[in-house]
Amino acid sequence: MNSSFLSTDPVSRRRFTEQLAKTTLGVTLLPHLVPAADTAPGIDNKTMPGFGKAKNVIWLQMIGGMSHIDTLDPKTGDSKGARDPIQTNADYQLGGYLPTLAKEHADKLAIIRSMTSKTGVHASGQYLMRTGYEQRGTIKHPVLGAWAQELLGKSSKTLPSSVCVNRGPEHGNGFFTAAFSPLPIHDPEAGLQYSTFTASADVMSKRLALLNKIDAPFRSKFQDSNLKAYSDFYDDTLKLLSSEDLNAFKLTDEKEEEREKYGKNKFGQGCMLARRLIERGVRFVEVTQGGWDMHNDIDDAMEENGTIIDTAISALLSDLQSRGMLANTLIVLCSEFGRGPTINSRSGRDHHPKVFSTMLAGGPIKGGTIYGSSDKDGSAVADKQTTIQDFHSTIGHAMGMDVNQVVMSPSNRPFTVGDKGEVIAEVLA
Repeated sequence: MNSSFLSTDPVSRRRFTEQLAKTTLGVTLLPHLVPAADTAPGIDNKTMPGFGKAKNVIWLQMIGGMSHIDTLDPKTGDSKGARDPIQTNADYQLGGYLPTLAKEHADKLAIIRSMTSKTGVHASGQYLMRTGYEQRGTIKHPVLGAWAQELLGKSSKTLPSSVCVNRGPEHGNGFFTAAFSPLPIHDPEAGLQYSTFTASADVMSKRLALLNKIDAPFRSKFQDSNLKAYSDFYDDTLKLLSSEDLNAFKLTDEKEEEREKYGKNKFGQGCMLARRLIERGVRFVEVTQGGWDMHNDIDDAMEENGTIIDTAISALLSDLQSRGMLANTLIVLCSEFGRGPTINSRSGRDHHPKVFSTMLAGGPIKGGTIYGSSDKDGSAVADKQTTIQDFHSTIGHAMGMDVNQVVMSPSNRPFTVGDKGEVIAEVLA
């Protein structure tokens, strides 16, 4: 055997195995369904509020830099947008593009208005918000769904522990093996594509038996965690394909009027899919919405995107509450940074990481809470500065993870959930 194969990196092995699965077994599900190693020690109960109350997380990532001034931290001075702030059913205001959230759900929300970052570039900012770590060329960091799978174990016997909707996984497993990568659903309308056998069950069994026979000598000679992960992938794929849990990905099972409530767009339908997935055992679902890079004509752009998220998040909160799921499901709304207080010459706002806002709801969140503040123009933090690391640590704590537990990467470097950020106890009930 060519000795160069021994130095093949995990990505190359992953591509090889995906192609082998497609050719030999006739399936193309990615290897995101294998069990994680049971290496996490027991987690002690924490005395801080909210620990472990969020059994599920729906992470709503706004791509492009959502304007805090026009959404979660409205102003009335010179930096005010085209719409006036709306008084909510709690003791604060929201931006004029979010009427349903303001009037029906503000008492469920905790808004952090003192977020800050030094990263004003889209790709790096999105990486930081998803992982809690600054982007480095030498290592990839896991998202919270992967951290939870490592520290808390798998959340389902057949379904993946984490799923990402409207985006690819993009190294979501970080330095963990491919078993921790989120399963990507690029279009919620299409659901889980290529999820049916291309041959009969008997033929599939024969193919798998032959593949195991061929692979056995290689697996016994090269003891590698990534290789084992891909081997286990076949078994878990077959379990999922023969399980009723596969129906969780089928939005066509929902009544049309229910789907309309979320909005017939990729974000709205992604939020409904997220609800269906956590209902059946997926712990962490990320849903993205692009179009927030509003350097031009921000009022028109906010009209479209504001309506989309206001409709979808309101429907999601109502749906979870009516089903008795909101008490153990944490909703997270975030973006890589905010947008500046000055309207530019193109009627838009430019990148502004110095201060911005995020939103939490459900699970252990103390509804009707405003934490921290920006100054009168929304230009800088005025009180209770909050880092993205603090944000991650708070969510990890709510999920029941020991955010101080050190996990060593394959390169023998120490890491923690949230990179040693502080848990924001004030937003937790």
